[in-house]
Amino acid sequence: MFEVMLFLGFVVLMLLAGISLLGVFIVLAVFAILFWLFGGLFVLAIKLLPWLALLLVVVWLYRAWQKPQQSR
Repeated sequence: MFEVMLFLGFVVLMLLAGISLLGVFIVLAVFAILFWLFGGLFVLAIKLLPWLALLLVVVWLYRAWQKPQQSR
């Protein structure tokens, strides 16, 4: 559903920006192909984002609690 809303918003913004209708159709064809190919990867990235943020916090806390190594 998110892809459809993004697709429609993209069309409206391009038409409001003054892009010709032929240009909009060409860009929409490319956009549709890219979402067809990579749409699942985009959804997967959105689903994994909270876990990646949690991992970032854990690594940051781990490094903060480690004693700095003394150089010899």
